[in-house]
This record gives sequence, structure tokens and C-alpha cells, in this order.
Amino acid sequence: MARPTSSYACSECGWTSLKWVGRCAECQAWGTVVERGAPVASVRAMAVPEGRAARPITELGTESLAHWPSGIAEFDRVLGGGIVPGAAILLSGEPGVGKSTLLLEVASRAARTGIRVLYVSAEESAGQVRLRAERTGALDDELYLAAETDLATILGHVDAVRPGLLIVDSVQTVSSSMSEGAPGQPAQVREVAGTLIRVAKERGLPVLLIGHVTKDGSIAGPRMLEHLVDVVCSFEGDRQTALRFVRSLKNRFGPTDEVGCFEMTGDGIAEVSDPSGLFLSRSGTAVSGTCVTVAVEGRRALPVEVQALIVATQAPQPRRVVNGVDASRVAMLLAVLERRCGFRLSSSDVYVSTVGGIRLSEPGADLAIALAIASAVKDQALPATTAAVGEISLAGEIRPVAAAKQRAAEARRLGYTTIVDSTAGPLKEAIRVAFAATAPGERVDVPAF
Repeated sequence: MARPTSSYACSECGWTSLKWVGRCAECQAWGTVVERGAPVASVRAMAVPEGRAARPITELGTESLAHWPSGIAEFDRVLGGGIVPGAAILLSGEPGVGKSTLLLEVASRAARTGIRVLYVSAEESAGQVRLRAERTGALDDELYLAAETDLATILGHVDAVRPGLLIVDSVQTVSSSMSEGAPGQPAQVREVAGTLIRVAKERGLPVLLIGHVTKDGSIAGPRMLEHLVDVVCSFEGDRQTALRFVRSLKNRFGPTDEVGCFEMTGDGIAEVSDPSGLFLSRSGTAVSGTCVTVAVEGRRALPVEVQALIVATQAPQPRRVVNGVDASRVAMLLAVLERRCGFRLSSSDVYVSTVGGIRLSEPGADLAIALAIASAVKDQALPATTAAVGEISLAGEIRPVAAAKQRAAEARRLGYTTIVDSTAGPLKEAIRVAFAATAPGERVDVPAF
């Protein structure tokens, strides 16, 4: 008896099954298992049209892609210089982080330069978008607004308006009659995105798409969505703070390590061209338990102040509370300080936090965290002109970090004359150097260990 063959396959990863299932057992994607079609005949070769013949790569010219500025310098920085005609740009982010506000500001800036913009809102009504535009000052006669969820109707608006920029908010809420399933399903997202991108390429129309994210922060929908578009940007930020970051995860027209800084205000979103003062305290006096480091976000160096507080406790298990830094990293640094430098921290509550709500995930902030804890233990402030950059190993060694020259240049630009890094030696010696680095005419006693 002949063995039955697989008649269903996952359109995402190729996993096969004898029967239909709602979720792929390999890639865990929903709605991607479809029935295999009948065998198709082999494709015959056809004559290559004139003018499309393959040529040696050395004979091909380097056609430059013209970027036109969106009017927001921080957004243009992430895109690699501006928006490219015919480009498909996907912007994703958590709900309420400000994606619609940012792209509405992009639409208004483009409209003020004479570019006709079509903003399609598939999540909010036209009246809601109008109220936000009025509040943020984004009203313009060249900005056209449509509240539609049907793909065919959206294409009809494109034919009628003939815009120079199309914004769709969001791609997961638009549906097409050419595909089965509810809006947001992988098949629907694939069909809607593929159609809009094809229109963008055929007409040279830049398309900005807003995308949803899942619980783990990844872009919702099929992975193919990120492959289809030209640029993938992530809009990040804590809704409890005003700071926002736009990161480029994929960019066919520029670098992928740029970061744009924004700040949410009552009048909308404002770009922050120099964020050096957002993550530093404004007390003006040196306080124990604080140290400044220089973090790198993409290609941008940002000074960040780390604060630590040590409180004696009688509890059998002292508390370790962190905010903006990795808790396991802080626990490791506490062990290194106690074992390699002689600090007694096992009977104290330790609190470590960053200023401004920024999160430090890179190991280059290890030395600043260690110095802040040492300053809190000794209750002695570090010199105000000292910054620290370095990774700390379990052996108590300070390892160099990436972009060291860029960090040092940014620190000196902001007035930090003493930079403690891997050249200071082991951690115990680096602590001595940090406390001994005084400003001219200032006396600071080196703590005894």
C-alpha cells in the first residue's frame, strides 16, 4: 500500500503535514499552513527583452538614489538622509508610544513643502486624526486624510489624489478581498503589504507603513513583511517618560546603526538634536553615589549618569533594586567589588538607577556602576569632571569597549577632563584613580581600602 504524501505545508518555513492545522508546529505561526496545489508544468525559458540583457557589473553605472528631506532631521538621520521615492518604510512600536503622532508630523512637514500627502487611517476615525493634527499644528491643505480599511478603496484614493507620499496607519488593520482571513492574519498582511509595495515601486511613490508589535516586541505578522519593505524602523520608549528613540533595523538606502532622539510634549513630538543633557542630573553639586558614563546608541554617544544608594539592613536577604540597568549585571559587579576590592556589601540594601529613564544594556557601563557603588559606600563624591567607561570581568580587570575614541571625544566636549577606562589597570586601582582625579585647586582624599 502506498504511503500517503504530505498535502499541507507552511508558507513561512516549509513544514509539512498530512492534515490541516491552525498553527505551524515548526515556526509557531498562525494561519500559515495551506494546502499544496497541484503540480505545475516546468517553466520554459523565454527571450530576454531588449535593454534588459545581463551585463558585466563593471559596466553598470552607480545610479544615486535621491533622498528628499522629510523636515525632521532626526528622522532623516535614521533613514540615511531622507525619504527615497518608491521606498517602502515600516515603522513599528508599542501601542501609545507615538507612532501615529510622528508620522502625522512627517506628513505635515512634507505638505508644507508642496508635496501632496495621503494619510490613510485604518484604526482611527477622520475626526480623531483631525483633532490630533489641530493640537500638534499639522493642518495643511496639501495633507489629505482618509479613514479606510479596504485595500481596493485605498488604491482608489491613491488614483484620485495622486499623492507624493502615502502613509498607512496601520498595515495590520487593512484587509483585501483577494485574500481570505480576518485583518491582521499573515495572509492578509502579506497581500496588503505586497500590493502597496508594488504600487510604490511602479509609481515611485514612497509609502510609510505603521506596524503592530507582539507581546515580545517583535513585528506582528509574517516575517516576510520585513523582507518586502526597504526600511524597518523601531520606535521605542517608555510611555511613563517623554524620551523616544527611532532605530533603523534594516535600511537599503543607508546605515542600520543610526538612532534618532525625540521627546513627547503636550504639542506633539519634538526632535532632540543634542540629547546630552537629558540623562544628567541638574543638581549642580557633586553628590556621593553618582558617576557619569558615555553610552553608544547606534552611532551616537550619549552621556548617562548612574546613581547608587547603599543602606544598611538587618534583613537576612538584602534588597537589590535596579532601574535602567541589568539586574544580573549589577549582582555580578557587587560580587566583584566584595571579592576583589574588599567592599562589604552583603549586609546592605543596594539601589542602582539611571537618570532620565534610559536603559543601559551594554557592558561599557560596568565601570561607572562600580564607581557609583564605591562612592555610595564611602559616602564621598567623585570629582565632577570624571567619567568612566569600561567592562569589568570576574577577575576584576577592566576591558576596553567599542567606540572608545568616540566616547572619549564626547566626554571631553562636555567638560569631563578625566576619563577612567581600561588604561587605569584593575578595578581596585581604577577606583583609586577616579577618586584622586581632582580638578585644579581641589583636594580630595583617596579612600583607604
